[in-house]
Amino acid sequence: MFFVTGTDTDSGKTLVTSGLLMAINRESARLGSQWLTLGVKPIASGCEMTSSGLRNSDALQLMACSTLKLSYEQVNPFSFLPAIAPHIAAKNAGINLSPEVIAARLDLPAFAAADLCLLEGAGGWRLPLGEGRYLSELVQQLQLPVILIVGMKLGCLNHALLTQEAILADGLKIAGWVANSVDPNMSMFEENLTSLKEMMTAPFLGCVPFLESPTADNAANFLHCEALIKRVVTEACSPK
Repeated sequence: MFFVTGTDTDSGKTLVTSGLLMAINRESARLGSQWLTLGVKPIASGCEMTSSGLRNSDALQLMACSTLKLSYEQVNPFSFLPAIAPHIAAKNAGINLSPEVIAARLDLPAFAAADLCLLEGAGGWRLPLGEGRYLSELVQQLQLPVILIVGMKLGCLNHALLTQEAILADGLKIAGWVANSVDPNMSMFEENLTSLKEMMTAPFLGCVPFLESPTADNAANFLHCEALIKRVVTEACSPK
């Protein structure tokens, strides 16, 4: 199981997470061992009210790209209607959003059935949950390796390095990072990407260009999941 975070709210976490699921689905099929993959969105704001209840487009996209099919409530246990900071939405709804409460609502036994599970965060690494608590504490409690999505735009070097520093300072490992182009007019794109490759300490999982059609299938074409697959296989074969 991996936790996916971004350098900020609009870094493209869902596009890259769903792209990674599709890339892993393709690679495992190519190797003749179709994996059960699962994308989970524990917290989502900006949901839509439907006849089935609140639904979030990001969570639905992850479900569409997962080969392990779970209920919507298992994939997105905390959903909020307004597109505002989750801790504010939770407070307005009278919901306690502490790391312990979130952990208790995660269906970890069901997630364990997946060969690879990606938990997509909300916002950036230090997403507030209220009362001085942060979503990063949940990742610490579960001791999950982290995949960092860097939204490629002006200022991304600082954002990426500060996020990397915070993750490592929290005692966690970064399993890989992805560069995702969110500004088609970014100056000196290749030079910035080269600088990131020199300064980031984790494996580089690919660079997703600015896509006119930002689908999981298209994003998967630019992602390299071999390092993740190797890590999962190695851990599965390690003595418990």
